[in-house]
Amino acid sequence: MEAPPRRGFSEEQFRAACSELGQTAPGPPWQLLVESMGVSIYRLYDEQSGLYEYKIFGGLADCPPKLCADVYMDLEYRKQWDQYVKELYEKTYDGEKIIYWEVKYPFPLSNRDYVYIRECQEMDVDGRKIWVALAQSVSVPQCPEKPGIIRVKSYKQSLAIESDGKTGSKVYMYYFDNPGGMIPSWLVNWAAKSGVPAFLKDMQKACCNYSKRA
Repeated sequence: MEAPPRRGFSEEQFRAACSELGQTAPGPPWQLLVESMGVSIYRLYDEQSGLYEYKIFGGLADCPPKLCADVYMDLEYRKQWDQYVKELYEKTYDGEKIIYWEVKYPFPLSNRDYVYIRECQEMDVDGRKIWVALAQSVSVPQCPEKPGIIRVKSYKQSLAIESDGKTGSKVYMYYFDNPGGMIPSWLVNWAAKSGVPAFLKDMQKACCNYSKRA
């Protein structure tokens, strides 16, 4: 039997994430949703799904970019500092590394789970050192859906991090997922407006504690 073709990311996708770091705001049709705690969040309506895509621009003070990338990629550590993680692990299927992630949702909503591939590269763009992590949902027969948990089948994320010229990092993130089911609009808005800045704040704290874990 032939091995299935590898699902990876192109050089263009990594470079596209890098180019976003040079911007302070995307142009129309992207709309500013909120500015909070030094983070600007923009959104774009996706007619096909009826949902929004998000672009986030911000910074993490006193967190060098290499440290941010290490913390972001460390799944075991993520379980310690991210209160919404129910289950998270990486497995190899047919020679390909696949991540399984179950996210806690507030009662009475069902938890969601994700099956996705992820890759991180250290890029050199005209002398700028940029760390880029890309993630995308995939379908893997070895990870079937579980009863009582809604599988998120459409998920994309890009993260680009570089030095802010001082002791911290500039951060750009693109995010889209289709959580399925009936989620009230107030929760979607809360997640976008409050959840993202709170996540970056948690990540900043996690970066500060990371070196103490030895």
